[in-house]
Amino acid sequence: MHRFTRLTNAFSKKLEHHMHAISLNFMFYNFCKIHKTLRVIPAMEAGISKTLGEISDIVSLIPHEFPKKRGAYKKRAL
Repeated sequence: MHRFTRLTNAFSKKLEHHMHAISLNFMFYNFCKIHKTLRVIPAMEAGISKTLGEISDIVSLIPHEFPKKRGAYKKRAL
């Protein structure tokens, strides 16, 4: 994962965002990517899943939170 090697564009300033990125990486590796030596996904080998997952399956697990409404615009005093 290039997120750990790059220090500019992919650097996460918040620990929470970094933890989410790592979680997405593990989720993709275990449920979507076919392992070369196992020839199945690691979740199938462990008996957790019976089907190959897709990225859309991971996206559907994300809770949809709508942004908060912003207050009224206040003009700056000159």
